[in-house]
Amino acid sequence: MAAVAGGAPVFNHETLLDIVHDPAPLAARLRRLHALVRERLPFVERIAVVSYDPLSDRLKTFVHSSGGDEPLSFYESPLAASRSLSEIALSRKPRVVQDLSAYAVIQAEHSRRIRGQGYAASYTMPLVNHGELAGFLFFNSRTPWVFTAPALDYLNMVGHLLCLMVVAELVCVRTLLSAVRTVTHIAQCRDFETGSHLERMAHYSRLIARQVAAQHGRDDAFVEYVFQFAPLHDIGKIAVPDDLLQKPGRLTDDEFLAIQAHTVKGAEIVDTMLEQFGLAGLPHTGMLRNIALHHHETPDGLGYPLGLAGESIPLEARICAVADVFDALTSKRPYKEAWSNDEAFGLLLRQSGPKFDPDCVAALLDQREAVERIQAEFGEDRLG
Repeated sequence: MAAVAGGAPVFNHETLLDIVHDPAPLAARLRRLHALVRERLPFVERIAVVSYDPLSDRLKTFVHSSGGDEPLSFYESPLAASRSLSEIALSRKPRVVQDLSAYAVIQAEHSRRIRGQGYAASYTMPLVNHGELAGFLFFNSRTPWVFTAPALDYLNMVGHLLCLMVVAELVCVRTLLSAVRTVTHIAQCRDFETGSHLERMAHYSRLIARQVAAQHGRDDAFVEYVFQFAPLHDIGKIAVPDDLLQKPGRLTDDEFLAIQAHTVKGAEIVDTMLEQFGLAGLPHTGMLRNIALHHHETPDGLGYPLGLAGESIPLEARICAVADVFDALTSKRPYKEAWSNDEAFGLLLRQSGPKFDPDCVAALLDQREAVERIQAEFGEDRLG
């Protein structure tokens, strides 16, 4: 509390709109907003957001505020697997469940986890942007029958403000990604890598990120942004001459240095686009720069362009390095035939430590079935 002339007290008062327009990371703003909600509705013990990817029909945990263990961290599921959420998506209307024990017979994993943490009531709102489903917002309480009409009126207002926060961030990121992917698509006409490679590499990166995030103190948002940014790791290759990218034989030392320069050029392209789109201050875009610049660094310090070693290499770059090399090994290139998964896993295992982050290697090797599903879904076509 401060004071002004005459002794009148002045309080620093934060409003919901202050939080919405703050440039702080989304997770931090959600925690602050949750604190304000609990001043009025102390029984709201969890607020969580899941994002929706219409291309894959998958829901993915994104951000939450629960003051403790989150029952659904690093979780994803098809929207079609949840009848109740599918109904909300179709109707675009929220749903209140005053007593979750009524759903005790439902065997869906997310329902079991929520009830396992003691939550007894929920209010779910669809997040919609220009008529398109962007995800869902959940308010949970450990006390049943607390979502009265006045409480729901207030949460509706909060929910719409949260929708502005979430959608604004996702739209900014997707605008950036659309711009960079347009450039990448143009570059693919030069055939240095296929769209299928980028899809597989992104999904491998997500597999790894989901498994290593918790041990490195990272959250669901980190996993999602790794997935979103991974396909842009080699954007700098648009500055590399065609004859080097497609050379079937061994590169000379000078040619190899020219290839290496794509990492620095990629970071420059990212910086330029962030500035041009006015997104330089957007949270998490530093991850995109790190992936473009550092995905060829190695734990032994002998990588490029800066010779970073060990933990000094950003985690997102270490993840993408393993995903990128695995897919490169198992894909046909102008200068090589595709390796088998066993051969590629063997190389990663032998070089785990000096050349690749051991945790990232182990995370990929532990999920062979998921790797094979990705390969089946995003296989090369005849032109790839």
